[in-house]
Amino acid sequence: MPSSPIKNLAKILGVRESLLRELDLKMSQAVEKTAVLQSVFEENEALIEHALQEINSGSSSADEVRGLLRQTIVKHEKALVAILNTIADHSEFGRMAILARDIAKTEGGYFLKKELIAHILRKHPPLNLLQYFGCESVQELLRKEEPVECMSASRFVESDVWMHETFEKAYSVFTPDDFEERRIEVRVLGPQWREIAKKFVAKKHHNVGHLKEFGTIFLNPIQENIPGKLLRDFALLLHYFHEIQFYSKLFKKYSASPDFSNRLKSLLRGDVKEKTEATAGKWLIAQRYLWKEDPGDPRLHLPRVNPESLHWAKGERDFGSYLEKTRYPELALWCGLDWVGGFFLGTQGEELVSFDLEDNAMSLVSFMEGKEEFFTYHQREALWTKIFSTYVGGEENMEKILLENLERGIITF
Repeated sequence: MPSSPIKNLAKILGVRESLLRELDLKMSQAVEKTAVLQSVFEENEALIEHALQEINSGSSSADEVRGLLRQTIVKHEKALVAILNTIADHSEFGRMAILARDIAKTEGGYFLKKELIAHILRKHPPLNLLQYFGCESVQELLRKEEPVECMSASRFVESDVWMHETFEKAYSVFTPDDFEERRIEVRVLGPQWREIAKKFVAKKHHNVGHLKEFGTIFLNPIQENIPGKLLRDFALLLHYFHEIQFYSKLFKKYSASPDFSNRLKSLLRGDVKEKTEATAGKWLIAQRYLWKEDPGDPRLHLPRVNPESLHWAKGERDFGSYLEKTRYPELALWCGLDWVGGFFLGTQGEELVSFDLEDNAMSLVSFMEGKEEFFTYHQREALWTKIFSTYVGGEENMEKILLENLERGIITF
């Protein structure tokens, strides 16, 4: 295989060229498939060319391509707002919830019973929440407010100490009998949560959160009028449908285990193996975006597959394929671009440009806030996941392998 595809992919991924060569040799033998990296490279180049045509760019300038991608996000967000405005009698957040439910291709799942929320809160009173509502007891709080909303708010208003102690004590006693099959719920928090929701938005920089063990997605009632934020949060909302369903499958899979509660807690923590050496044929399973926590994490130089990338790919595909059938088929542009990226000439030499929807929506928000950060970490993780998927025969096989090996934290060939 010519050196340019491996060299190019290694540069995008930020790893040694020799690492990819050794990986490709081992994987080609293991799965009896050749020219995988060549195929991924060629597809990446073709998708970049198509995307540039769609945004009317003939430039090799990183600044111009990024600028056109930002303009495309602005235009597509306006189209999304127009679609949302066809839904009557709801707030903007309510319309987002309705449309996302219509778009997301997910079924029900296996979740903790909702009545357990009140039990958790009674045993571990959320003091900040009680103070906010002027309540003397959890019983009084739950007479005023929905338990699901209280649990959602506690995730960002209570202290880290409360979170840790509640998680360790409450979740250590759960058994499969505490779970049931039901539909994924999307809930828009009411106006009484506005002040508390500001803390969530300040911490997370978006309006959407979830309780995956309860099968709940919640939207905070904070209106933000910065271009890019609505489209960014709507894509995140679609992503959460798939993330919740993925973990639901694991909850059910582990329900036969005698060590169920510890496995449940590990899943909810998003544990990642502390592996720092690359061995050909071994893939780290990274349940979190390690770059967000530490851009210098040595695990970022390892072959890995990230379930988050799978959830994003499905959510962005749902978004594109649904809108392709509306008055705004141009929004289908983002379908399948989650892993696509390339180098363009910038002020400091060649610079990586991501074509992923979320990276570009986040970059637009940063630009509008005067920070001008250019995000690429969703694309880079998705590229690793695309390479893995291509080796193992596609997304369906990849998800099966992830479900089988997630507890080990390593996939070995």
